[in-house]
Amino acid sequence: MNTTVKTNFTAGELSYCMLGRGDLRAYENGALFLRNVFINPTGGVTRRAGLRYIDTLEGPGRLISFSFNTEQNYMFVVMDQVIWIYMNEQKVAELETPWLEKDIPELRWTQSADTLLIAHQDYPLKKITRSSHTQWTIEDWTFYENDGFVFQPYYKFAPDNVTLSLSSLSGTTTITASASVFLPGHVGIRLAIDKGQVLITNYISSTQVEAEIKTQSIFETIPANNSTKEWKEQAFSNVRGYPVAVTFHQDRLVIGGSRDLPNRLWMSKSADLKNFNLGEGLDDESIEFALLSDQVNAIKALFSGRHLQVFTSGAEWMVTGEPLTPMNIQLKRQTRVGSPGYAYVPPCNVDGATLFCSAHGSDVREFLFSDIEQAYQAQDLSMLSSHLINNPIDEDYDDQRRLLFVVMIDGSIATLTNYRSEQVSAWSKHETDGNFLSVSVLEKDVYALVEREEKYFLEIFDDNCYTDATLIGEEDTPKLTWSGLDNLEGKNVSIIADDVCVGLQMVENGKIKLDYPAKKVFVGLPFSHVVSPLPPFNLGGNVRASNAFRLIKAIFRVLETSFLEVDVGLGFKSAMPFTLGQNTLLQKRQIETKDIILRGIGWKRNPLQPLWKIESAYPAPFSLISVTTEMKGSE
Repeated sequence: MNTTVKTNFTAGELSYCMLGRGDLRAYENGALFLRNVFINPTGGVTRRAGLRYIDTLEGPGRLISFSFNTEQNYMFVVMDQVIWIYMNEQKVAELETPWLEKDIPELRWTQSADTLLIAHQDYPLKKITRSSHTQWTIEDWTFYENDGFVFQPYYKFAPDNVTLSLSSLSGTTTITASASVFLPGHVGIRLAIDKGQVLITNYISSTQVEAEIKTQSIFETIPANNSTKEWKEQAFSNVRGYPVAVTFHQDRLVIGGSRDLPNRLWMSKSADLKNFNLGEGLDDESIEFALLSDQVNAIKALFSGRHLQVFTSGAEWMVTGEPLTPMNIQLKRQTRVGSPGYAYVPPCNVDGATLFCSAHGSDVREFLFSDIEQAYQAQDLSMLSSHLINNPIDEDYDDQRRLLFVVMIDGSIATLTNYRSEQVSAWSKHETDGNFLSVSVLEKDVYALVEREEKYFLEIFDDNCYTDATLIGEEDTPKLTWSGLDNLEGKNVSIIADDVCVGLQMVENGKIKLDYPAKKVFVGLPFSHVVSPLPPFNLGGNVRASNAFRLIKAIFRVLETSFLEVDVGLGFKSAMPFTLGQNTLLQKRQIETKDIILRGIGWKRNPLQPLWKIESAYPAPFSLISVTTEMKGSE
């Protein structure tokens, strides 16, 4: 006889590669399947929150949260050339944008007060500002201008020995280059020549353009028609590309990379976010440098944490300086993991660590500073559950549930319950009727963008819903027919009427009809939760894993549970599973803990077969705290 008590699931769903590692603590605390359940930091599992329907969208896109204060929070839905803005789950504004559907996965953003900056390497940096709940504007980010000078980043893309000469030092001038450096797209671009600036107005040839002199005293060291090597062009343009990533750090605007300068960083003047004048290198002046190493490190993301963190295609970097100044800034490479290039997956702060996805899309890392080593480490948080990580395309962290939501390219979501101080790191998988495309956390709410049969919906995780795409109807007078279910047309939906589950019904013409009148209904798509333990590794005594064994008794300790289905031997198809509280009132949850005792049936000869399995699509509360099993094996 062997008695085991499974007190928690704090290792999450483990990969099949772990089936031979019963010596690890993770095996004891893990599971074979944890589907559509949230893993609590305390160790138990709960049927995940259902999805409540908010709105039908125009197409695929991405979610961006915008928090001005605790009472003014907005959700942006970025779609093909448009942004829909929601407040309190109601659409309040709409903005036209330049980004096409294909550009959306590469958008990167940062917020300061009531301004949101959105970057894409093929478009000018955009600024979205709010003047009221319903009044929003979008425009190009402009750099500081004074006395004809525009204080933006400049760079010499041509070889260092290429010279320019001017036909005149005032008004309109013809600029001649010693090599082919100009393109038709250079019209409208500024050049910084010596200590002055000109604006190109006409393209003549690859070596010659016309320009307007924008500064009063342009050259101090060269006369007209003489050549100079001291010239640069503006770093961001249609010809050279635009900023890839942006963030705010130590009262500076930080720009990371562009299409043609992928490994370069620019920092604005302190407390002057639009001013990138390098000046004389004074403490408050702007900063510019490149990430130089044995490979080109294209910047993929910036994160303002304990230090400025730079995530590139092949490594992670730390930028230090207290405060950051041109003289004391230090740049150090920390780890060599890399970030994905197929989409922007925003890094998330979790208890002082930055969680990010690796370049190859098969793991999630924890970028954490070690006081002992005075350096960052990038621990793999998904090594034991690698089968759940499949090219992440979006992620966000819900600090209310302590859950990291990671959207995969296959349309599933994997959630990580991360609680470092308690050594909790547990993954579970979530699926819906359709595909998850994006996720975003706004205050205490988790929003999801979902695609179902080429239709797109904005939905929200709701602990009071037990189905997906849920619509809630309420009337003072009971009624039989409920309409307005167009988002569920043609679907078999689960219906809860006056807190009682009344089964499945197909939605036709946006309507359902009940067998009896009800005042309140929940209508949505059913989903199944699954909890299955790992196979027993140690059968006790002289019993080998290859011998036959059987479950004698199992005790399931549940909390706030109205319905439970368990297979302890006969299987769901061959016998009716154990049922607890079918058709009970869902809103009157049983707060007390209950122990459900079941007797096992049948001998098992497959050592990889679990002793029991919980699986149910019944829309009701379910929380499992622990499982005690008594097992016997043949010697």
